[in-house]
Amino acid sequence: MPVQSIKARQIYDSRGNPTVEVDLVTENGLFRAAVPSGASTGVHEALELRDNDKSQYHGKSVFKAVDNINKIIAPELLKAGLEVTQQTDIDNLMLKLDGTANKSKLGANAILGVSLAVCKAGAAKKAVPLYKYIAELAGNTNIILPTPAFNVINGGSHAGNKLAMQEFMILPTGAKNFTEAMKMGSEVYHHLKAGIKKRFGLDATAVGDEGGFAPNILENKDALDLIVDAIKVAGYEGKIKIGMDVAASEFYKDGKYDLNFKSEKSDSPATYHTPQALQSLYLDWVKQFPIVSIEDPFDQDDWESWTSITADSLIQIVGDDLTVTNPDRIKTAIEKKSCNCLLLKVNQIGSVTESIKAHVLAKSAGWGTMVSHRSGETEDTFIADLVVGLSTGQIKTGAPCRSERLAKYNQILRIEEELGNAAKYAGENFRNPHA
Repeated sequence: MPVQSIKARQIYDSRGNPTVEVDLVTENGLFRAAVPSGASTGVHEALELRDNDKSQYHGKSVFKAVDNINKIIAPELLKAGLEVTQQTDIDNLMLKLDGTANKSKLGANAILGVSLAVCKAGAAKKAVPLYKYIAELAGNTNIILPTPAFNVINGGSHAGNKLAMQEFMILPTGAKNFTEAMKMGSEVYHHLKAGIKKRFGLDATAVGDEGGFAPNILENKDALDLIVDAIKVAGYEGKIKIGMDVAASEFYKDGKYDLNFKSEKSDSPATYHTPQALQSLYLDWVKQFPIVSIEDPFDQDDWESWTSITADSLIQIVGDDLTVTNPDRIKTAIEKKSCNCLLLKVNQIGSVTESIKAHVLAKSAGWGTMVSHRSGETEDTFIADLVVGLSTGQIKTGAPCRSERLAKYNQILRIEEELGNAAKYAGENFRNPHA
């Protein structure tokens, strides 16, 4: 029998909220996968099925999704008798069982948990490391390690401060290899902590959901100044670039953007920016700071503004809430020239096969792909192998802080060690690592 058993349970993510874990057993042993969860979620994402029972777990329990695996998916997969190496067939069977456009019947969290576990089992069946197996599934023959984008200052929905923009990241593009990139990221992170403590006091060094600091600053430019100072003190000026995830859908209302939306004065007219004014602000920052990537600069349905900034800027414009790892949304963005990079989140689309397809589609349009964690993470390191297997050249999985974030970075360090002299680091070519 190819698959001997599949069992799901409810566990907890990094925010202490329930999520789905799956154990899949074959003759090669037990393969376990856990599903992450986002806080800043796009309205077009595949449905994360929660019970909405307000009497327990604040309505966030996932017993329905667990039951859907144990009572529907598992029996059907066992009956089908498919080999774990038949990733596409297994994923397609689950999509057929669900039968909805956004996986709302079984839940994207249920389907993904099984899909991830199947992929791990498939690698073991082929007796190859997971990243090599993913490369094989994707038809990728050139293995490249990613440039990490460390989220060192948190705002938006990921922190309790008044900062509107969600993530300020550092990318060690000038590192020689991934090991040095980690060293640079760690050192700048600790210099940043010292700088924040000196300027705002010790209590300002508390961290947000993704391990970045969350000082109570209101001006987004102040976050950029703090990061530039830390890079200089660490001695890495010119070797470390800056990325941002604005998550602008969070503060978009009636055609305008409120950069004061987390403050009690959020109804003040002075805080609202037109799309044109916000674009000018971004482009000014690009001139002042070493910014190489901006994610979600506008609302997920403000297509015109996306197309405008992509045309007017030479930097990477990343679609997350805009594209939600969904082929239909990606195709529209390609047609409208709305961005030039896909943010790949496996739980936005809900299966390994669809994640690979989304990346291949983006790549065919000349885009980059940034593999991403979620703010509600687990200790599962699947996306570390995914980013190497697809060789997208870039990953964001939080600050060099909090074990559920470091688990991914540490796994890439192990892969680099395993590859030895064959290891290649994307570095400056993070947008097009195969160039």
